[in-house]
Amino acid sequence: MIRFALVVLIALAALPARAAVEVREVTSPGGIHAWLVEDHSIPFVALELRFRGGTAIDPEGKEGAINLMAGLLEEGAGARDAQGFARATEELAARFSYDASDDAVSVSARFLTENRAASVDLLRDSLIAPRFDADAIERVRAQVLSGLRSDETDPRSIASRAAAELIYGDHPYARPGNGTIESVTALTREDILAAHGAALARDRIYVSAVGDITADDLGALLDRLLGDLPETGAPLPVRADPALPGGVKVVEFDTPQSVAIFVQPGPDRHDPDFMAAYVLNHILGGGGFESRLMTELREKRGLTYGVYSYLADKDAAELWMGSVASANGRVGEAIAVIRDEWARMRAEGVSAAELADAKTYLTGAYPLRFEGNAQIASIAVGMQMDGLKPDYIAERNAMVEAITLDEINRVAREWLDPERLTFVVVGKPEGVDSTLN
Repeated sequence: MIRFALVVLIALAALPARAAVEVREVTSPGGIHAWLVEDHSIPFVALELRFRGGTAIDPEGKEGAINLMAGLLEEGAGARDAQGFARATEELAARFSYDASDDAVSVSARFLTENRAASVDLLRDSLIAPRFDADAIERVRAQVLSGLRSDETDPRSIASRAAAELIYGDHPYARPGNGTIESVTALTREDILAAHGAALARDRIYVSAVGDITADDLGALLDRLLGDLPETGAPLPVRADPALPGGVKVVEFDTPQSVAIFVQPGPDRHDPDFMAAYVLNHILGGGGFESRLMTELREKRGLTYGVYSYLADKDAAELWMGSVASANGRVGEAIAVIRDEWARMRAEGVSAAELADAKTYLTGAYPLRFEGNAQIASIAVGMQMDGLKPDYIAERNAMVEAITLDEINRVAREWLDPERLTFVVVGKPEGVDSTLN
């Protein structure tokens, strides 16, 4: 019955969001900073934690340690083994999830107000006192290794790894965050313990909470939950110097359809041109079926089922990226069309109608992102990591509306760089030769 109640409350919490999201900044008595959106309409709280650093802080040769550690946080903690932890979570009708990416370890929690104290204690155990039992390590290791073996036969995974190696060289971003079969196989319990201490520390934490909780209660919760974490973790990676010389790198792989990743430098999130570049990208390749790349490659020429582009603002690098998949015999044409559209948009800019349509879509879609407590909590913690202020939520659409045609076309001229647009192609592309090592 309790589990059913949580499912119902999560469904209610996912209903269309309130007209305005009011964010309050909270600092716990112990000095932990958080964002809070109070909503006492249902007895439910969504809590999001991010630890900056992620898999990029894995030591060389220990690739996959942070990822494996994150996968083990719910596999037993404190006095409970993996089954006991799962059973306790179920009895409390709580939901916890743990993940790792290049730049962060993410922890998501959902719990009922009536079970808040017990849920926080259980979550605390997983963060402060994970067991890392031998049987759990081998079980999760086997799952990771299965995924890595699958990646070895997946053209997109191969392309992503080859692109990272080309772009980042000897930077930690070049190394696979999930590890390799060799590195993950060799990881020891001591490596996992070291990864835990390196990643989960108070000097890199970001928190947001949305739901049925007051500022005072959240402050006490944070000190209870996080106060005993180490004060500092491992050093964060230095800035990357992406290698984007233009040209094409081909990775031979026996598949009927080639996958291509394309990339050039992009703007930092705090660059004055970022918002205009974001709108420009929507017109170029981020707007689904309405984007120029989709129109030219799919609708007019039938070269692909899908093509897209996006701004990739990482902690240590900023890129403008995209991807397309096409038959081996036609991927060369797809690459040529992408280059042409990149150059055409730089030279000619966008039309007033394109800009107006993009503004209408982006401002209309933005409020729909705030469809429930969990989604709001996730957005809020991401905003903190990006260094944004709480009032960004209220001001964002006005920022989009303020972009002029002259501004966006200047950004197109200054940022789009066909000469540095670099392609990594995995497959058997016909008529496409490597120009890069």
